[in-house]
Amino acid sequence: MGEHSTLSAAAHLAIDLGAESGRVFLGRRAGGVMSIDEIHRFANRPLHAGDSLRWDVASLWSEVRTALSSSALPPIASLGVDAWGVDYGLIDEAGELLENPYHHRDARNLSAMPAALELLSRDEIYRATGVQFMPINTLYQLCAAQRDTPDLLARAQRLLMIPDLFHYWLSGNAVCEFTIASTTQFANPRTRQWSPELLTKLGIPDRLLAPIVEPGSILGDLLPGLKIGGGAACVVAPASHDTASAVAAISASGDTAFLSSGTWSLLGIELDAPVIAPESMRLNFTNEGGIAGTTRLLKNVMGLWMLQCCRNAWIAQGRDFSYAEIADAAAGVPAFAHLVDPDDSSFLMPGDMPAAIDRFCRRTNQPSPESPGAYTRAILESLALKYRVVMGHLESLIARPIHRIRIVGGGSKNRLLSQFTASATGKTVLAGPAEASVLGNLVVQMLATGGVATLRDARAIVDRSFPTEIFEPVDSDSWNAPARRFDQYCELNHG
Repeated sequence: MGEHSTLSAAAHLAIDLGAESGRVFLGRRAGGVMSIDEIHRFANRPLHAGDSLRWDVASLWSEVRTALSSSALPPIASLGVDAWGVDYGLIDEAGELLENPYHHRDARNLSAMPAALELLSRDEIYRATGVQFMPINTLYQLCAAQRDTPDLLARAQRLLMIPDLFHYWLSGNAVCEFTIASTTQFANPRTRQWSPELLTKLGIPDRLLAPIVEPGSILGDLLPGLKIGGGAACVVAPASHDTASAVAAISASGDTAFLSSGTWSLLGIELDAPVIAPESMRLNFTNEGGIAGTTRLLKNVMGLWMLQCCRNAWIAQGRDFSYAEIADAAAGVPAFAHLVDPDDSSFLMPGDMPAAIDRFCRRTNQPSPESPGAYTRAILESLALKYRVVMGHLESLIARPIHRIRIVGGGSKNRLLSQFTASATGKTVLAGPAEASVLGNLVVQMLATGGVATLRDARAIVDRSFPTEIFEPVDSDSWNAPARRFDQYCELNHG
């Protein structure tokens, strides 16, 4: 904190990079209330390079620099970046990025996970990391890189996760913040350090591992060429994983779970220590890093990606529905006519999402939806039923009941999904804030620079500033029979 604590009264800048867009927000605190203003918003469009899918980080960096040069910015005490997990960039000896980072939905990852599990057992990996098994995990992406581009991996000196890469470009400090490191599946949630032995056994050089820092670490001053209005802003590593940042902004412990709802759904609870046991491994729960030494025990399941893909397919057909229009249409069609397992692999990278839903319905002897409203209702009801399953598993792992679910992120604005979630799970749902990742990013910066004294104080400021909408369960018993049908579809799919 030191010399930067005198800047605590100034504003802070949160750079939030999402899978579809990036946003830069200015945050201020006055009179116990926080306000945020969007300074810049830009699209995040992946690149198709030959057969591969990449992130266009040069374009994202250009947009960030545009935001920093905005004449609308007042003096800034600090800035920090949060972004999605698992993806990374490779830096060479000269500190240059070797290639555009691969997208986690790139097809190369699908075959890498089985190959890695021939060299390392699931037990060994889970005992060391407590992370759920998904082919998109950084561990398997590195195995794919070693298989497909070994010369490039040999030239790499550092691996930086996406927010760490931007922090490096902002401050010159090449480190890895722990919450984003915890998504790799080669970090230890107990020691909050790397598990290099996993990489060594896979033949991947552990020299790639940058030093780990905790959320709230000050990485240094903004590099000279990036000064904001001539000020002396410092770069703070917030909880750099966007979900960790979202949870940093709210209270999600005790009898309250969190549901970070966006492209992915991350449903879990904040704990003082990780849960690494045979049952948590069997249920494929993950232990990701949180702020102030906490762990987020959660399950990562499909989210509104399915609806995004459907909408894109309809737009390509000339039917440009807004999300509000398709939600209204979904409310008016029959309930539980079509249910799908959101985690079916066919939904991960579909060429045509409505067609993928049709194929699932045929496999499970259901009629296919016949309208955008019917597809939308099928997706939202299926997500709510998936949350019901995950909530049951979460309660069994922590051995206590959960009474409330706090939905944050863009999905918190989908009132139909919030109501379905309350009714399907039988829990009270508190929806909001939608910009939780931005708020958590700002909260950690304020803590780091002395703008707020404690995490409890910071979360209370967020609650006062951004009220939630409450949804109580309605006719929960009507979800029981569809839940049994849904479970059968999931078992048929994965059995």
